[in-house]
Amino acid sequence: MSLYIKYLTEIETRKNELGLAPLPIDSADLLSEIIAQIKDTSNEYREDSLNFFIYNTLPGTTSAAGAKAAFLKEIILGESSVAEITPAFAFELLSHMKGGPSIEVLLDLALSNDATIANQAADVLKTQVFLYDADMARIEAAFKADNAIAKDLLESYAQAEFFTKLPDVEEKIDVVTYIAGEGDISTDLLSPGHQAHSRADRELHGKCMITEEAQKEIQELQAKHPTAKVMLIAEKGTMGVGSSRMSGVNNVALWAGKQASPYVPFINIAPVVAGTNGIAPIFLTTVDVTGGIGLDLKNWVNKVDANGNNAVDENGDPVLEEAYSVATGTVLTIDTKAKKLFNGNEELADISSAFTPQKVEFMKAGGSYAVTFGKKLQTFAAETLGVAPASVYAASKEISHEGQGLTAVEKIFNRNAVGVVSDSSLHAGSNVRVKVNIVGSQDTTGPMTCQELEAMAASTISPIVDGAYQSGCHTASVWDSKAQANIPKLMSFMNKFGLITARDPKGEYHAMTDVIHKVLNDITVDDRAIIIGGDSHTRMSKGVAFGADSGTVAIALATGESAMPIPESVKVTFKGNMKGHMDFRDVVHSTQAQMLKQFGGENVFQGRIIEVHIGTLMADQAFTFTDWSAEMKAKASICISNDETLVKSIELAKSRIQIMINKGMENEAGTLAGLIALADKRIEEVKSGAQPALAPDENAKYYAEVVVDLDSIDEPMIADPDVNNEDVSKRYTHDVIRPVSYYADKSVDLGFVGSCMVHKGDMQIIAQMFRNIEKQNGSISFKAPLVVAPPTYNIVDELKAEGDWEILQKYSGFEFDDAAPKNAARTKYENIMYLERPGCNLCMGNQEKAEPGDTVIATSTRLFQGRVVADTAEKKGESLLGSTPLVVLSTMLGRFPTMDEYKSAVEGIDLTKFTPPTEEMTTKFEVPIKMV
Repeated sequence: MSLYIKYLTEIETRKNELGLAPLPIDSADLLSEIIAQIKDTSNEYREDSLNFFIYNTLPGTTSAAGAKAAFLKEIILGESSVAEITPAFAFELLSHMKGGPSIEVLLDLALSNDATIANQAADVLKTQVFLYDADMARIEAAFKADNAIAKDLLESYAQAEFFTKLPDVEEKIDVVTYIAGEGDISTDLLSPGHQAHSRADRELHGKCMITEEAQKEIQELQAKHPTAKVMLIAEKGTMGVGSSRMSGVNNVALWAGKQASPYVPFINIAPVVAGTNGIAPIFLTTVDVTGGIGLDLKNWVNKVDANGNNAVDENGDPVLEEAYSVATGTVLTIDTKAKKLFNGNEELADISSAFTPQKVEFMKAGGSYAVTFGKKLQTFAAETLGVAPASVYAASKEISHEGQGLTAVEKIFNRNAVGVVSDSSLHAGSNVRVKVNIVGSQDTTGPMTCQELEAMAASTISPIVDGAYQSGCHTASVWDSKAQANIPKLMSFMNKFGLITARDPKGEYHAMTDVIHKVLNDITVDDRAIIIGGDSHTRMSKGVAFGADSGTVAIALATGESAMPIPESVKVTFKGNMKGHMDFRDVVHSTQAQMLKQFGGENVFQGRIIEVHIGTLMADQAFTFTDWSAEMKAKASICISNDETLVKSIELAKSRIQIMINKGMENEAGTLAGLIALADKRIEEVKSGAQPALAPDENAKYYAEVVVDLDSIDEPMIADPDVNNEDVSKRYTHDVIRPVSYYADKSVDLGFVGSCMVHKGDMQIIAQMFRNIEKQNGSISFKAPLVVAPPTYNIVDELKAEGDWEILQKYSGFEFDDAAPKNAARTKYENIMYLERPGCNLCMGNQEKAEPGDTVIATSTRLFQGRVVADTAEKKGESLLGSTPLVVLSTMLGRFPTMDEYKSAVEGIDLTKFTPPTEEMTTKFEVPIKMV
């Protein structure tokens, strides 16, 4: 059977079973058959083949794009004749293919001896930005050989005509509102975790956004208001919290955006999204990738009482009142020049933050990628011509304040900044390009990153990236047919691209399903590094790490750079002493609670860097704080360590990188060996005093300073989704932190210890608790299931060597077997302990879940509705978050413990302790800074 006939069968299956259009074509073998049928004017499939060729072939570096570009070249040169595709139309089709084979063909034609064809090709090339080093080298060589077309191209690029000749952003944009949810909207609503397997199939994945009813309502609004764009809103909340998925924005764009090209199916751009409290930082970056608009509505404000104070309810929470309505179906106008939101002639809000010069450029260019590549192309052309590049793009925003020191993040950005004009150090608010040191791609967004890399015609990792890793942790729990279909292809692509991969495409080393954040934390060997990772919990405790969408990850891999503003910082310090029965996780939760109390309910962490002065806590344990900073809605977090602790943390990272090398995970480029060399260099810098551990200047300026009182933390602290709060906007926010005594006699249906919030010490705590309780009671039993998923194989190996794994095995009713991994997700749990494979497990909710309606106590980070546990008609599922000892004890009791029970269970156990640094962790500010 021919590939084409198989494709037709697949089309019928998708249409009849799923109601979907034909899958876009990425295979050269299939497209070659289609091209042959187009050439055969009597072929019965010719008409459909023409449509597939023109409208349903993926661009970029897919093998199908190569076949399409070659055939279009034949048509332009007159070697093939297709009545429906004239040479002019062939050029138009090439112009929509973005890069890779299409650029190669256009350069072949532009640098040929046929003047007419060369000029036509040059006209198309002047509109293109996705050129790479090999393409630029061809143009440069031709220019040096006095080729007039090459000179013409360079002059156009130096003027950035590919950008300046684009139409400006419309001055007035009408929108019709659609309230997608009340309260914070997580990306799970827009792109559910349990549908992760379908993200690369954009049309199929789009079907899972919100609900089918919501999709129908959006379509009805579009039909009723054909000249307005539907704006999805998080009413009384923040849009896009908790995760970095580009699939969420892709889905919004699919339903409410516009098609990027008439010749590329299901790739839509330019959505409009909004929230009462704006857009979550990572999600806003993703909106920029698509050239969309993200609005901070501020349509609910604190109610003020007669005395001018904020009114509060019986729980002490601020009372909100509506400043203006955005009820579904309201038609509003965005004035992009005035940067205001209007209802008719009534001004509703200042939305200038959505229309900075940089963001307007993204909108004009159709997304941030085109601006990134355009700037690079313009710089190349100007340097080749020996001229200054035209002042076209908004200048990097460079802000410097005389006499003001630098925060830790400001120091990192200054160290990594590229293309900066000023000689002075830069402060928060500056907007710059920075070198990215470490990049991580996770496995359920990885297929989309591959698509992005293909679309931008990238074929290999940037040589300036120190290290990059492709994980297998999000699909670790269940090796089902979906994972078996997607993951090997992903690993093969990324391995070839130049990443260290969790799975070996050749099958020579053992699959490592370690949690991505733990691996990135280990391969980050410099406290001054910038890390970009395809997950919101990319929050390393060395350097500064930013969770990112799959597209931003692709840009970082392809260029080794990222563009972003330097964020403001909030300084967190500690006073007092931890009580012996407290775990560091309780300190982390209490930080959130104390911050909200200190600032009257305002989350000063949101959108900012949390600079936590951790002092002597090793990177593994400190990661518990930085990881939770995602739930604090912070943009990122930085740990300030003393010299001795930093060196120990880097030494530990070195040993774990060496284990990866010993397992056979090194690549041809010697990436892992290079990281060890960088680690040795950094250790020597610290020990010699040449470059001590990163610390802020003593006169750095912060947005706010939070002091956490350790003495006040006397009970285990629980992060509660508050699922039954009468105000729906206050559910699932991570802001409700309560002591364990609040939950007296509350039953527990399942416990989970695992994911990225735990470290080796947590596994050791479980072993110590078992020995403790075994000694007290003679045996151990569980009144609720306990799922334990160590974050990495290294931890399992170390526990086995040290004897702790043995007691875990003794009391487990299930232990993972790599030789026979589960091929179906568990739906029912017994009252036993499950020792699961290292990876994300329940935290992701894409494979394993608790039983619907369960009350779960977990060390996870996820409170989102339906993520760890779904609702039933009778009872909402709830995932409460706490420390490892609390989770373990709760499953033994089948309920939350009393304080006496808790203290007895942890007596003599070495919990994760934290002692605040006694010295001020700052450096002397000596270098005067001039005002730019």
